[in-house]
Order: sequence, then C-alpha cells, then structure tokens
Amino acid sequence: MKKIIAIAFLLTATAMSYAQSLGYQDLGILFSKNDGNGSARFTSMSGAFGALGGDVSAMNINPAGISVFNNSAFTGTLNSRNSDISASYGDANFNDRKKTTANNKFFNLSHAGAVLVFDSAYKSDWNKFAIGFNYRITKDFENSFSAQGNEAVTRFDTNPRDPNTIYNFTDGQLYDTNYNGETTELNIAFSSVHQNKLYVGLGLNFYDLNFTQKSVLTELNSDEDGNILDVELYQENFTTGTGFSANAGFIYKVNQSFRFGLAYQTPTWYTEILQDTNYNQDSNIDIGETAFFPDEVFSFSEYNDRQLISYKLKTPSKLTASAAFIFGKDGLISIDYINRNYQNIKLSNGNFTVENDFFESNLKNTHSFNIGTEWRLDRFSVRGGYKFEQAPDEFALDSDNLKGYSLGAGYNFGNIKLDLSFSDNSRTSVYNFYSNLNTNVNPAELQIDNKTITASISIIL
Repeated sequence: MKKIIAIAFLLTATAMSYAQSLGYQDLGILFSKNDGNGSARFTSMSGAFGALGGDVSAMNINPAGISVFNNSAFTGTLNSRNSDISASYGDANFNDRKKTTANNKFFNLSHAGAVLVFDSAYKSDWNKFAIGFNYRITKDFENSFSAQGNEAVTRFDTNPRDPNTIYNFTDGQLYDTNYNGETTELNIAFSSVHQNKLYVGLGLNFYDLNFTQKSVLTELNSDEDGNILDVELYQENFTTGTGFSANAGFIYKVNQSFRFGLAYQTPTWYTEILQDTNYNQDSNIDIGETAFFPDEVFSFSEYNDRQLISYKLKTPSKLTASAAFIFGKDGLISIDYINRNYQNIKLSNGNFTVENDFFESNLKNTHSFNIGTEWRLDRFSVRGGYKFEQAPDEFALDSDNLKGYSLGAGYNFGNIKLDLSFSDNSRTSVYNFYSNLNTNVNPAELQIDNKTITASISIIL
C-alpha cells in the first residue's frame, strides 16, 4: 500500500513536468545533489571528516579542517565508476513488468587540491594559518537507462498524413535516455588555530554546471484493422550555468582523544542558467522532433524554433555537526550528521510558481549521516565507512534513501602517500515519461547501484 500511495503522489506531483524529459522541478533537485567525491582516504571513510580535518577534501565539509595539517600537501585523485540502472515498466497492475538493465562505466579526474601551511611569525595565540585550493566533481551526471513494456496508453494515435485513422491499440512503449555532463567545484579555504584547540575556517566555492539529456520515446501502435503506426519522439536539453556558495566552520579539540565540529554552507546561487532545448516546458502540447513510421513523416509540432531559456536557481543550504574519537596513533572513529532543507530550493527569473510550490509543499528537511574509521599498522592504514542519505521527497519509500558502504587502504612512504578506496551505494527511484498525458499511467521503477574505485597520491611538502 505504501508503494502505491508513494507512486500516486509522485504522479500527481510531477503532472506539470513536460513530456519524457526532466522538468524544472526535477532539474532543481538534481542540480542540488552531491556525489561526495574526494580523495581516496576521504571516500573510503564515507566523507566523515567534519571534525577530523587533515585531508584536502575536508575543506568541502568544514574549512576549519585544513589547519589540522602540520605540513603543506598536494593530493590528486582518479576514480572509476560503474553504475547499473535497472528499469521495470509496463502493466498497470504491476504484473509481469518487463525489466531492463543498463551498465554504465566512467573514468574521471575527480579531485585535485593543495593545502599550504604557515606558522605564525609573531607571538600570538593564533599560532598557525592555512590556505587551501581544491577542485572536484561535485555531481557526475553521466548515465543512461532504457525501459520497455506496455502500459496500454497511446499518446500518438494519428498520422499527420491520415488524420482520420485512429491508432488506439498499443503493442508497447520503448524509452531511452542519456545524461551527460557534470557540476565541478573550486574551493578556496582559509583557516587558523587558536591556542592549539580551536580551529576556525572560511571557504568560498565556485561552481560550473554542464548538463545534457537526450531522450527517445517510442510507441508501437495499431488501428482496429491491424495497420501499424510506430512513433518516435526525440527531445534534448543542453544546460549550462555558474554558481557560488560560502561555508564556515570550527573544530574544537577537547583533548587528545575527542574533538567536535560544526559547519554551515550557504545555498548555492546560480545567477544564470542557460537552457537550450527542442521543446517548451511551459507548453501543454508535445514539442520535439517526432517521426511517424512506416511513412517516415517528421513533425516538429507548431514550434519550429529551439527554446532558449534563462533562469536562476537557489539550492538548499547545509548544516554539518561532527565528532571524532582519536585513539592515539592507532586509529580513529569519525561521525558527521548533515541537514539539508530541500524546501528552500527556488527557481526565479521566470514563471516558476508551480515548481516553487512543489518544492515548498512536497519536499522535506533531510537527515543524513556518515561514519568513518581508520586504523594504522605502522605505515599501513585500513579504513571503512557507511553513509545514509534521505531522499528529499515527502512521500519517498525507504528504498529511495541512499545507503552505502566504503572500504580502503593506504600506505605512507614518508613524503608520498598512496591511497585506494572502494565504495558501493544504492537507492530506488521512479521515472514517469507520460507525466503530462495521464496521471494514471504508471512510471518506470528504477534500481540504481553505483560502485566506485578511487585512487589518490598525496605529496607532503
């Protein structure tokens, strides 16, 4: 029953999304997400570094962490991601739904950063100063999936060459979509230490957004005499933008065994997002390149020009509370709690009343946590972690929450450190590519599994 209620809610909530491509409210949520990329040490502990510091990637969470470094350092990271997306679709009663699986493999320079540490030249309670520079892929959009089945629905029931013949019987639907692009982040952080106990920091974050979606929806229809009409609707979306946010935080070292921290990151303000599409999300009719077979008739609906749209986006702010337990030189356990209010997503510089009402009414304040541990055996270290991230939809299923674990190891050669990690996370979702036609059409159910191998080299200066 919970599953049926959740899907019914989603269909209602997304009824204003246009055709099979992602609508503005979907993009607003997508552009607010974070993959948690960073160094191999960072990812092997599931990013639980808010009160820990001492890693270049920690400045993304709490900029105070860079002054934990005793020496200047540089870290570079490569990762390889394997994503499986299984889609179940067809049959209104969820019986005999067809399942297809797409396997996606990607390789990236996911992170590079440096921290420069300076000792104070004057006698002062502020005895150390650090500045950090960090680049990372915040969100990697590259993915694809396919769905096929029969929902007994026909969107295209006439041929432009023969509008009097009605093709209202269907043999099924096929859907393919491909995502490309990424959001990259450049961090500049400043931090200092007061009396070797209080670490404070400030960070400035600059974002570069590039996103592409290309989708094809195919209907296999026929009339009462068995004549066939196959229709393909192609849509594409090219989106670019730049954004800015700031974060600040502190870490307090209670003693050698325990420290805690708190950090706040402002919303990310995308002051101009440019979208180039072959459809119009504000229209109630089908826009895109439509091909009718077997006659090979092509239609671009009544809009022959591409839609060039400019708008603004504000993503949620983030609050991170952290604690770390240090067991001398043997090991540590670190815990981060993260709070994001997705209700504060806002689109502007256009007519986005429906979308903003959706964010405010149907999204929620999410709770997430990361747990990481590291244990040292002389120069060798072993690590592990677990992460949990709530889905932002008010009526999301438990399986829609992201859950994952991570493992890793590292070796310290002295001035050079090599680290390797493996992380695995999964969640479920739904995708409705008939949203503006009929709210009784069931969506495709998606099972998304991500496995990532990350390798880093760190040079201590």
